[in-house]
Amino acid sequence: MDLEADRLRRLRLGVEEALRSLPVYFRSTTNIEGIQATDLFALNTLLATTIETRVVETLNRTRSVWDPAGEWNTYSFERQAQTFPDVRLVSRRGSEIDIALGIELKGWYLPAKEAMPSLRLTVNPAACAPHDLVAVVPWYLSNVLSGVPTVLEPWVHGARAAAEHRNHWWTEVRVTTTDPAIVHPSQPVRPYPNKADEVADKPVADRGGNFGRLARTGIMDDFLQASLSTSVAGIAADHWIKFFRIYSEPVDPKKIDKWLERRMQPALCTGKKEAGDQALQLIRELGRLLSEN
Repeated sequence: MDLEADRLRRLRLGVEEALRSLPVYFRSTTNIEGIQATDLFALNTLLATTIETRVVETLNRTRSVWDPAGEWNTYSFERQAQTFPDVRLVSRRGSEIDIALGIELKGWYLPAKEAMPSLRLTVNPAACAPHDLVAVVPWYLSNVLSGVPTVLEPWVHGARAAAEHRNHWWTEVRVTTTDPAIVHPSQPVRPYPNKADEVADKPVADRGGNFGRLARTGIMDDFLQASLSTSVAGIAADHWIKFFRIYSEPVDPKKIDKWLERRMQPALCTGKKEAGDQALQLIRELGRLLSEN
């Protein structure tokens, strides 16, 4: 057995465990107050860098999880912008740097209007080292409209396998009338490229700009369903999304009332009319409060 390969395999498994433990260890001092409900969908853009930085800090604090035997005690996670992968586990000795593995990391603001992560993985599979990972970390504000960022268990997958799945889905599975071909980099691709290196695969035709959107390829369907079913302040995340969508654009309040009545009608017809009436009244009141903020 290749001892170094086995050492890296243990490291990867430990890092995966640490990532899945984020809900236990993640901490953020960022506190959001006074945001309007109609501005919620912009939070991912505003706080994405902060969330990802806190994730890296958390990984470095949980060394005992991913390196229990102290095999990597000179290494630490570092975040870098605009280079793949955007998080690397590195050891520095003077001007020399050794990279153990990388993580392409993306935060996903759970109540976002699209109801799926915006992560785009476009790199050629050869740019991913065998033990590199891609991770999507769902998060929301602790009090929905305010509070501190709270994270859920992330989606974690091998980066090379994800890139290969993306290409297969694009060329062989996706139903399209356009050319499904992909153009690969003209020069040899290696892991841990420099910022200027050309390492991306590019579709011949992509009018919708969807190439690399892993969430659209089926690879994370179970994760999406579980995340959107998560209770946020007692209400499933996907229900918050549907509700906030109504108020993201100017709408006649009477039309909203009618829409709510239609959605509540099944509850009103099950013999629990009093509870249904109360719930409808509360939803209407919440809507009015949100529209006034």
